[in-house]
Amino acid sequence: MSQHSSVNRRFVLASRPKGAPVAENFRLEEAELPTIADGQLLLRTVYLSLDPYMRGRMSDAPSYAAPVAIDEVMTGGAVSRVVESKHPDFKAGDWVVATNGWQDYAAIDGKLARKLEGVALEHPSLALGVLGMPGFTAYMGLLDIGEPKPGETVVVAAATGPVGSLVGQIAKIKGCKVIGIAGGEEKCRYAVEHFGFDECIDHRADKLEQRLKEACPRGIDVYYENVGGKVFDAVLPLLNTKARVPLCGVVSQYNAENLPKGEDRLMLLTNTILKKRLRIQGFIIFDDYGHRYPEFAQQMSEWFSADKIKFREHIVEGLENAPEQLIGLLEGKNFGKLVIKVGDEAE
Repeated sequence: MSQHSSVNRRFVLASRPKGAPVAENFRLEEAELPTIADGQLLLRTVYLSLDPYMRGRMSDAPSYAAPVAIDEVMTGGAVSRVVESKHPDFKAGDWVVATNGWQDYAAIDGKLARKLEGVALEHPSLALGVLGMPGFTAYMGLLDIGEPKPGETVVVAAATGPVGSLVGQIAKIKGCKVIGIAGGEEKCRYAVEHFGFDECIDHRADKLEQRLKEACPRGIDVYYENVGGKVFDAVLPLLNTKARVPLCGVVSQYNAENLPKGEDRLMLLTNTILKKRLRIQGFIIFDDYGHRYPEFAQQMSEWFSADKIKFREHIVEGLENAPEQLIGLLEGKNFGKLVIKVGDEAE
């Protein structure tokens, strides 16, 4: 789409999902281009990031961030070109990352935009992945909370996802044994052959607990949690004394309306935390670590440029495909960092 279009396509939240989101929860609208005030930028979305946290923002249950309001534009980070600037630090044509939402154009306060630099300028979509929020999440969660030491065993769930794949590779750089858990033989093979994991276990196959135990004969020192559910159930008994569990996400539970039926496992969890002196710590990446972004950006750019880190993207053309792709993401249908290509890279 040319930057001179006079129409802004945007997806708004039409209704709140009950359980898994459906297409009817979203509505595609057309509106006039937003106008900007002093200090603002008019941005044209080129790449839109789709991420699991979006399911939580569609709900009005209490959380760490305000929900998207009904009839409000769906939230989402994006890489954009500046169309018009009324902020001294930006000019037309600049590449930036900001929270545009699911739309062609957005008016953003310049203070909330970050200019792309270095490696990201060569591959702008990577600013939504390895050089952006998922990479930052993997880096800080593993290194600050997980504190992996050479020779330790690190297990990571959602091992081929944009966060999990990077957690595993950073842990290898730090000298750890790395076991991944992923859904399906193809993803597991990819984790070993392309991302360099020592082993990867398919959680869809039988005997998950037994296979994980065989893969971790010395137990688990760091478990990077992305999914929750039966994967965490298999991990819990294998955690070593003083194991660390960075709690990044629980994607298997995002569509749940109620607690699962069956026995209450809370007593088992709290007893294990006490007896093994576990550290389980949740974190919200920019709230907790925003001030350390430059440190991450420099280190990850170095590793990526030196080919020590591999990254896989799943790019889908067309804003109109965003709802279907988010629905699939929550079911594990994508393979790699899911990005919607909304517009042309050219100015």
